[in-house]
Amino acid sequence: MILSKKIRLKPTPEQETLLWKSVGTARFIYNWTLNQQDINYSSGGKFLSDNVLRKELTQLKKGELIWLNEVSNNVAKQAVKDACNSFKRFFKGQSKFPRYKSRKRSKPSFYNDTSKLKIKVGQVLIEKIGWIQTSEQVSMDCKYTNPRVSYDGKYWYLSVGVEQIFEEVELKDFSLGIDVGIKDLAICSDGSIFKNINKTRTVKKLEKRLRRLQRKVSRKYENNKEGNRFAKTCNIIKIEKQIRLLHRRLTNIRKNHLHQTTSAIVKTKPSRIVMEDLNVSGMMKNKHLSKAIAQQGLYEFGRQIQYKCEKYGIEFIEADRWYPSSKTCSSCGSIKKDLKLSDRKYICHCGFELDRDLNASINLSRYQLAM
Repeated sequence: MILSKKIRLKPTPEQETLLWKSVGTARFIYNWTLNQQDINYSSGGKFLSDNVLRKELTQLKKGELIWLNEVSNNVAKQAVKDACNSFKRFFKGQSKFPRYKSRKRSKPSFYNDTSKLKIKVGQVLIEKIGWIQTSEQVSMDCKYTNPRVSYDGKYWYLSVGVEQIFEEVELKDFSLGIDVGIKDLAICSDGSIFKNINKTRTVKKLEKRLRRLQRKVSRKYENNKEGNRFAKTCNIIKIEKQIRLLHRRLTNIRKNHLHQTTSAIVKTKPSRIVMEDLNVSGMMKNKHLSKAIAQQGLYEFGRQIQYKCEKYGIEFIEADRWYPSSKTCSSCGSIKKDLKLSDRKYICHCGFELDRDLNASINLSRYQLAM
């Protein structure tokens, strides 16, 4: 099984300048590829393959875009391939139409060729940048896949796929249903409840500080307005950096909570795990709940459960989207059609009473067993 490993890099100031050059090149070539595809489509041509565009790029590097030779050749080639793949995913209905990468908003990252990636104790070799120190040791003498260097607003990281072999784990003979929500992150059929990290004091305190900084920078922009444009002062740049770091910290707290929760669930070692097939993009259209759903990271939660089940050899089942897990009584099996979202307790005509989410998780644990 191939699992991704993320290692922090510690570049020198000279190396960091070269890293930013590679990031800028990857973004420029990605946008150039999208533009070439748009021009070709508007003139009635067919989809251009990445091989055709790579050949055109090679000719441009000898003339107009000679500055591309300052960075690794593989950075530009992979950027072309990534842009073409984004079009292919769009044609298959797997994603939205590709958008141009913004210098301000896009994630700074670039590809490093697998064959050129060299590892030694405490260091890693990035092509045309040199040996960079790492905060921890990268796995040696193994096959690497898709190495990417990225910047998260504070540190540089190397993300690389490493093939790992896991021993078979002895599983227990029971089925575990998981009902995810906003009040709590996950409610399992065995009675375990995993809290919503966004309701903790730490996260609320950080979000309060974030709101204050956002209001502060907004006022400074208004006070420094020059006609139709906004002047960016040194104080504005300083506050915007604080905002970026706060966003980074909140993201890391939420991701860490998701990993801890999913690991705790799979380590109970059930023979099968059943989850709902949630329409997250549809749920996000609800303006009253969209922010809470986005902060919960329900899609990421499902993705992590799925690959960790594969890691431990647990059978993962995604229940049908229209399966009435919340409306079905886990005692007598009758369906309560008039159940409202505000009804937090399930009360059946047979006299059975249980928490709504726990009742749903019990029903999910029995999904397909009687079929």
